[in-house]
Amino acid sequence: MAVSAVSGGAATAAKAARQAMREPPLFPPTRTAGLNRLAAFVPHAGADYAMGRNTDPGPDAPAAVSRLSPYLRYRLLIEQETAGAVLAEHSLHACEKYVQEVLWRTYWKGWLEMRPQVWARFVAERDRQREAFRDTRAIADAEAGRTGIEGFDDWARELVATGYLHNHARMWFASIWIFTLRLPWALGADFFLRHLIDADAASNTLSWRWVAGLQTAGKTYLATADNIARYTNGRFAPKGLAEQAEPLSEAAMEPAQPMPQLAPLNPRTPALLLVTPEDMHPESALPRDADWRAALIVNDASLLWGDGAREFVRAASADAGMRVTDHFGCSANPAARLDAATLIGAAHGSGAQQVVTAFAPVGPVADALTQAAPVLAAEGIPLVQVRREWDDIFWPHARKGFFPFKQQMPRLLAEIGMPGR
Repeated sequence: MAVSAVSGGAATAAKAARQAMREPPLFPPTRTAGLNRLAAFVPHAGADYAMGRNTDPGPDAPAAVSRLSPYLRYRLLIEQETAGAVLAEHSLHACEKYVQEVLWRTYWKGWLEMRPQVWARFVAERDRQREAFRDTRAIADAEAGRTGIEGFDDWARELVATGYLHNHARMWFASIWIFTLRLPWALGADFFLRHLIDADAASNTLSWRWVAGLQTAGKTYLATADNIARYTNGRFAPKGLAEQAEPLSEAAMEPAQPMPQLAPLNPRTPALLLVTPEDMHPESALPRDADWRAALIVNDASLLWGDGAREFVRAASADAGMRVTDHFGCSANPAARLDAATLIGAAHGSGAQQVVTAFAPVGPVADALTQAAPVLAAEGIPLVQVRREWDDIFWPHARKGFFPFKQQMPRLLAEIGMPGR
């Protein structure tokens, strides 16, 4: 077996060393940091990205990928501005692979929005597997990187140490978890949720389902030693991987639902601006000249799955608060809970007659808002969600697989005002 790139506790030690030397975090949690990273990536979003995007050179090596996922996940950066920045410098033909990658996130979001029961099904399956799966030692060994599988163990430790994995490594890891180790897929998806800084209900759940053969019935992803060796520059060539990937099965899925209709925003009604981890750039989502009485910046740890994500959102919330005060001209106050009592108290305290927030897609924040909305309504305070134009245009086309969605890409980009050449 070849020597692993991150052996033993080296990933944890490297993290501790960075902290001791006060090196900047892998993902500085501000919008400015995201914009700077985007600007540095844009010149490489064409041929460089297309040729190198599948290669995972290791956690401390330069990579062809943008590493913008946490900024896009919490919408410190917006998909529209990210794709727009790339298309301002490259033709769509030249940067198609990267724009498609941005749109994969959009596709997953739209697909789950029209099938919210798939998220509920995952949560129930995860909880059932936690209770029913008896080999807790096997789960513990996989999560700690003690399986003896080269690459897999390194990625497990890298994920825990850094909160990030290259997308190709995520696919290899999920495939080995499911088909080689034969561990429950929902517990693997949960492991990612608990450690990824960019943990996301749609992208994470549906990607694991795709690897397992549930998302596209009968289509699985099989990790192979040759593929891993090729795209890790020979760092890993694991032995004993599964040679077949028999798809998992499940009960028939309910048909897609129509996109939910939203009540319109009345900008003249005194409003409390609510900022949640689902959209931390309200400046580009909500009208500046509405009657904003105050803003509430929610940093509720129960809405996130892991410490890495919680720490990122905690610091990003402070950044969002300063931007909101400057842009909307109202005070921005932190909140540790997202519930009806907190929202009602903040609305009454500021003289607001409505609570307005950027739309929260399927996940814990949406669940919290669904629970709070009728209580707010009983108090005469409507909860108004505003969905972005990008989502309104793209999400309804996520009814089938990604290929028909991708075929619409040039036309929909043109519809939103971007070059589709």
